[in-house]
Amino acid sequence: MNEQKNDIAVLSVNREKAIVKTSIVGIVTNLLLVGFKAFVGLVSNSIAVILDAVNNLSDALSSVVTIIGAKLGAKQPDKKHPLGYGRIEYLSSMMVAALVLYAGITSLVESVKKIISPEAADYGTVSIIIISVAIAVKLFLGMYVKRQGKKVNSGALVASGSDALFDAILSASVLASAIVYLVWGISLEAYVGVVIAGFIIKAGVEMMIETLNDIIGKREDAEVSKNLKHIISEEEAVLGVYDITLFNYGPNKNYGSVHIELPDTLNVDDVDRITRKIQVDVYQKTGIILTGIGVYSFNTSDDEAAQMRNMIRKMVLSHDWALQIHGFYVDLQKKTLRFDVVVSFDIDRKEAVKILYDEVCASYPAYEILIIPDVDMTD
Repeated sequence: MNEQKNDIAVLSVNREKAIVKTSIVGIVTNLLLVGFKAFVGLVSNSIAVILDAVNNLSDALSSVVTIIGAKLGAKQPDKKHPLGYGRIEYLSSMMVAALVLYAGITSLVESVKKIISPEAADYGTVSIIIISVAIAVKLFLGMYVKRQGKKVNSGALVASGSDALFDAILSASVLASAIVYLVWGISLEAYVGVVIAGFIIKAGVEMMIETLNDIIGKREDAEVSKNLKHIISEEEAVLGVYDITLFNYGPNKNYGSVHIELPDTLNVDDVDRITRKIQVDVYQKTGIILTGIGVYSFNTSDDEAAQMRNMIRKMVLSHDWALQIHGFYVDLQKKTLRFDVVVSFDIDRKEAVKILYDEVCASYPAYEILIIPDVDMTD
């Protein structure tokens, strides 16, 4: 387990460096674009170009916040926060979203003012060239930042990259309005500004919702759960994998727990060896640290128990809201049986347990029955 922690520390340092380097590239590029676009906007009296410059300034500020978040999130665990500070990155992503949203709302207000009190723009050749270069720069910057964000699993970088690609499209709309004005003399400045503001606001809202989902906790990706089940099932003694629960403490900082079904013929030493091997395999292949592995005992040598299991499985799964049954074990001597059932969100869990309890009791009145309802955590 110490080796796992050392590996995580190394990965965290490398990830932080990559995020900071990428963000610095974004800051420098956006500040240069702010200067060029602000100059063009003021000279040509173009509200659309000025708002485009404001958007680039918000991008630069977003990169600064991303760096601060990465630095704070990479702090080593301590007594107060034994699982680290990784979730700070989600707060920095929230701040980035707030900055983007503010820029969008401000841009919308200014554009509406220009619609009410219009002023003619005056584009020159230099202005057109600068806007065209800005589009190309934003395209390359967006692809670079987004690629790096996916590489190091940084939501803030991916969002910044996507925003930069949007900026390129919005700058293209500014260029198009400039060409329309030069060719036909029709000023679309303020209206293009409204469109730009709308896109910025939309991006800010989407970023905020995505970050809120990370903070609140969301359903784990089905592929991740499927991969975990496959890795654990490769262990020969494992008969089933259930109740996968993952806890996220920041990007690339995932902990989890799981239940496995093992034959009732194994001793404690066997179980200890198997669970430790599973922990190592899962970490090496996914980077997820399993902090707990529960064990279900499986009746292997009793035909009557097998018949009861099949009957009750059929009974439980006849309900649409009963998604899975596992952890079944029956003690024929003590007259006890127990199992877990995964219940969908379409029914109240207490109501589901009562229905199943009444049905199983009716079929096996002599048994003491324990039914544990599980939440539908994975797809």
